[in-house]
This record gives sequence, structure tokens and C-alpha cells, in this order.
Amino acid sequence: MIMGRWYRALAGAAMMTLVLAAPAALAQPAPGNAIKRVDATTVGEQTVFTVEMQGPPAQKPADFTTQNPPKLAIDFLDTGFAAGRAQYDFGGKLLKSANVVQIGDRTRVILDLTRVASYRTEVRGNLFVVLLDSVAPTARAAVPTFAPSPAQAPVMPASRPTVRNIDFRRGQDGAGRIVVDLSSRDSGINIAQQGQNVVVDFLNTSLPDGMRRRFDVTDFGTPVQGMRASDNNGSTRLTIEPRGNWEYSSYQTDTQFVVEVRPVKEDPAKLISGAGFRGERLSLNFQNIDIRSLLQVFADFTNLNIITSESVQGNLTLRLKDVPWDQALQIVLDAKGLASRRNGNVLWVAPKAELATKEKLELESQQQITDLEPIRSQVFQLNYQRAEDVRRMLLGLAAAGTAGGAGALGSVAPIGAAGGLAGTTGSTRMLSKRGSLTADPRTNQLFVSDIATKLEEVQGFLGKIDIPVRQVIIEARIVEANDTFSRNLGVKLGFASKTAGAGYGNTYTNVVSPVTQNATWDNGPALSLPAAAINGVNPGSVAVSLFNNAAGRFLALELSALEADGRGKIISSPRVVTANNIKALIEQGTELPYQAATSSGATSVQFRKANLKLEVTPQITPEGNVLLDVDVNKDSVGIQTTSGFAIDTKHVQTQVLVENGGTVVIGGIYSQTESTNVNKVPLLGDIPILGNLFKDNAKVNNRTELLVFLTPRVLNDSVSLK
Repeated sequence: MIMGRWYRALAGAAMMTLVLAAPAALAQPAPGNAIKRVDATTVGEQTVFTVEMQGPPAQKPADFTTQNPPKLAIDFLDTGFAAGRAQYDFGGKLLKSANVVQIGDRTRVILDLTRVASYRTEVRGNLFVVLLDSVAPTARAAVPTFAPSPAQAPVMPASRPTVRNIDFRRGQDGAGRIVVDLSSRDSGINIAQQGQNVVVDFLNTSLPDGMRRRFDVTDFGTPVQGMRASDNNGSTRLTIEPRGNWEYSSYQTDTQFVVEVRPVKEDPAKLISGAGFRGERLSLNFQNIDIRSLLQVFADFTNLNIITSESVQGNLTLRLKDVPWDQALQIVLDAKGLASRRNGNVLWVAPKAELATKEKLELESQQQITDLEPIRSQVFQLNYQRAEDVRRMLLGLAAAGTAGGAGALGSVAPIGAAGGLAGTTGSTRMLSKRGSLTADPRTNQLFVSDIATKLEEVQGFLGKIDIPVRQVIIEARIVEANDTFSRNLGVKLGFASKTAGAGYGNTYTNVVSPVTQNATWDNGPALSLPAAAINGVNPGSVAVSLFNNAAGRFLALELSALEADGRGKIISSPRVVTANNIKALIEQGTELPYQAATSSGATSVQFRKANLKLEVTPQITPEGNVLLDVDVNKDSVGIQTTSGFAIDTKHVQTQVLVENGGTVVIGGIYSQTESTNVNKVPLLGDIPILGNLFKDNAKVNNRTELLVFLTPRVLNDSVSLK
């Protein structure tokens, strides 16, 4: 029989272990110290775990923690334990149990915790004391994670803990090993799986700027594809990105925190493929075996205490080979219509209907106890939420201002058996049917009356929602740059001859000018193409005259030129602070009046804005980045028209994801204007070189550029708007 082989194998292994261990035990010297007893008490907000020893420890015991499952291990070197191994059940809200095991000349104490908690250790004579903090780390992010005793205060570091290094290694089994080196072992750490990622928060721990980036570790060939380290409101967040089928574990030794992500491979020998079966494998081959005897086989294999209901009857034939025991047990239970409930190391097996009936009776009994339980009252002071809003949330009412939502000052809202209040939205009510509460907006307090369990639920709920909202400062920079260039060239050319005028002496008349209406000659130049003014500035000129006295002729030449070169830059920098997911608006400018017609035919004065405006809604992502819905306007007063002033607009509206403290260009406009105008005398103006005396030209080259920069920063408690 298979069971007989198991018993013989176990007995042989036990004997071999004793034979091999006996010489080693005889060879080792007796430890210099010993653990006499352990105890745990609750003092205020702390759980105090005490180890009493025969004498003071020669050196401070080493300790390390694991995050999943949450455990704290303490190694006492050169220390024995008379019982060899013992387990102590405490059943506390934080400390479940303690296991004390002597291994050679040292003894290890393992504390099983209900969740991850901060702790510190002290040596008080013959006592070694572990102080476990009962307050959840997320509810006290504003205070240090580890609160030192007054005796230890002088040795605490003055600055916050810092992440010194983040390293990635590949294990022999293909696991990804993330090692985070901290400056202090007292950093509070939270680790949890969020979706497909594992998120590790180092509370109140700073992250150097050089490490705020994404690490690509795909080439290591592990389930981890990448990691991202970011600042998270004064703490450090490490987001691990595994892919495929994986599992993780974590532990801390001194200042190093290690997370291991291991691949989980499906075994092709598994009879029924499915996740969740991790038991030791076994093989079963029975013909028409009694179901009670088969359950006894499972009890002997797993060392579980199995209690079978009297209604469990019948026989079963099965053949299972190399199947996890928990999967094999589930197959047996499903085949006979049975179900199981486990409490510690005790497994109760009964028909499904019987178990359902028992659980129903237990729930009904619990409900009757709840109906008879005395009512208590408690006052909750809210710091960040409004009391009236929280009252409506606890009662499952509609938002204030909607139908049925009275929200009167100091209103009392009992919930009767019918459970119906006007304005409900179908949300779950947190209070019992006998509970009631009052919201006082003046002091922002909640007065709740209900049974003790409901008061604890309300307190836990308020601890999660009554927290400060993270704030973001958004700074925009609107840069307008322009570069203008204009150049005008012109010429005047005159050709005159000497004439005798009556009573006027010698005069010179332009021989090529046309005859005017009064039959006199025009003394102006024969060719007039001067350079035009630029920006109201007249051009400079130079004149040259060539005179031939014998012929009585002279030639007059005047050249004019003007060049203008301008550069300018306008920088506008609006910035605003707002809470997460709250729209903010800041603007500055001018309102221009204009006449508008009304429906009666008359006119009225209305206003249009020509302003600088920044409107933005930030959203902080779990990775610490900022998602922005942004709308930026940069308007200015333009030219004046018959209907009023025109408005020159520059507008960008977009959604963009920006790293915390990073800068991104969300928009830009570049424009360039080039023009060349030439006025000339036909044919003569086309003559090479000499043709420049018979024409003028104007050249314009203007360039303008608009850029909009955006920089969001998540504010910490120590950051202010400067």
C-alpha cells in the first residue's frame, strides 16, 4: 500500500537524521546564553514583544523582514532554547504568532505579522524588546516612519533616509532580483501588487535626481521587463514591471531591501491545469475506497486535522499520478459533492448544502447579536474633507444640491429598517440600520452613533479618505521672438543746360523734363526714384554734380539708402498652484469695449478680452508623472478698425503627460516673410551695373517664432511657491 511506503520512508529519514545529527550535536559547545520565555503586550499604539534571556546578549541580535508574507526574523547568536522549538499564538491585530527555533548554537525568533509594520529594537538588561508600530504607514506619512524613544533621539540622523543605489541581478532560476540600497534601515516600506506591476513605496525617503528614470532590464531574460523610480510626494516609488506568469517575495537585511520576481512554469504533468495549486505532489491509486479512509490518507500526508461530517458517505475509485495534494483533494471533494472549510491546521469536510446551511445559521445568529449589541457614540474630527460631504458618503446619498439632498446644518440622519432616504443613489450604506450620524459644518466634525464594529469601519474609512490632496504647481513659458530686416535703395538723376533768363542771370533748365501747362521747364530731376522711409525714418542721401563749363551742361546724381534691423523677445510666464484633478485658471490682460446691436435694434457696449490665460487640470499618475489638460491663450490688442480694435490671438489646447519636474514644449508657430520690390526705368534699369542708376529696390525679411513651454512640479510639504 502507498501509505505503508510513506510511513517506512518517513521513519527511515527520521532515523537517518538522528544518526547524522547526533555527532554534530555532541561536537558543538554549549551556547553561552539562553532564551527563557517570550511575551507580547499592547501599549497604546504599539505592540511590545519581549524576549527574556538568562543574561544580557553579548551582541545585538541581527534582524531582517519579509514583505510577502509579512514576517520579522531575529537571530540570537551563541544562544540556546531549552524547548528546541516552540510556537506562541498571540492573535493580536498586528502580531499573530511567534516561532522560536534553535539551530545549532543560535536561536531564531520569527514573528508572523498581519501586515507590514515599522519596528525598532532595544536591549534592556536581560530583555530584548521589539516595538511594533500599530499605525498603518499610509495613515501617517507626515511623521517619521520609525519614532525613536527619548533615549535614542540623539543618535537618529538629522536628514531623511535616501535611496543610495538601485541594482538589478539575475538569479540562477531565472528570477529577477532588485536590490535597493538605503542610507538607513529605518525607512518605512510598503509593497503591493497593482495590476500587472509590483509597486514599492519607501516612505519619507528621498530619491536623487540621477535615479529618477526608467531602467530597461529586458536583456537579463527574467520576468521583469523594466523598473521606474520616481518621487512620490516626498517618498520614493519603485514600480516593477513583470510579464508572464510570475510570483514575488521580498525581504530586508540591514539597509538593503530585496525584491525577487520568479517565473512560475506550468508543469505538463499536472492533471488539471490551473493556478493556485502549490501543494506537494503525490500519487494515488485506489479501487472502491471508502471516502473517509481516503480523507485519512490526505490527513496523514499533509499533517492536517481533518474533521468529517457524519453525512459524508460512499466509495470512490481514482488514479492520480504526480498531482499537488491540494488539487487532488479538490478533485475528490468535487467528485462527491463535498466542500471544505479550513481554520488554521483543522480542515472540516461536509456536503456543500450542509456547509451552506451552517454558514447561513451563523450569519443569522451574528445578525441577531448585532441587533442586540449596544449603541456607542464617537466623534470624528475631519481635517481635509467637509463633514457634510462625508455624511452623505456614509449614508449613500446623492451629492449635495441634487434631489432629495437636504444637507441641512447639523442634520441628523437615522436609517430605519426600510433603509430608504430620499435622494439615495443606490450606494452601500456603511452604518447599520440602527446607526445615525450628525454633521456639524461649523467645527467640521462627525457625530456617529452605532455598534462597535461599524464605528471601527467608519474610522478605517475616514483614515483613507481624510488625507491631504496632493498639489501641483504648473508653470508655463510663452516665448515670442521676432527678427526683422528691411533695406531700401533709391536714386535721383538730373541733366540740365545753361539758359539766359530775363533779369535772373544764368539759369539751368532740365532739358529732358516734360513741358508743363504754362510752357515753362521743370527744374526737378529728370529721374526720381528715391528710397522710401522705414518706420517713419527718412533715408540718408548723397549727391554728386558733374559740370561742363564749355558746353554749359551739368549732370546731378543723388543716391539714397536706408536699412533697418530689429530683434525682440517677449517672455510671458504664468504659473498657478492647484490640487490634484482640480481645474485652475489664471489670466491677465485688457477688456476692450465695442458696440453690439441688441434685439430691439439699439446698441450696447460689450467687452472682449485680450489677455494672457493659463487654464490647466493636473492628474498625478501612480508613477509620479503628471497628466495635464492645458489651455493657453496669449492675446494682444491689434490694429484699430471701424468696428473697434482687432485682437491678435495665440492659442494652444492639448493633453500631455510630463515627468514630475520635467519641461515639455506643447506648441510652436514659426513664420517668415521675405519680399523684394523693384521700381525701374524700362530697358535702362536692366543694364548691368549701370542700370542701378535707373531703379530703386526695397527688401524685407521678417521672422517670428512662438514657443509654449510647460513645467509641472508635484509639491511636497517643504516646497512653496516662490
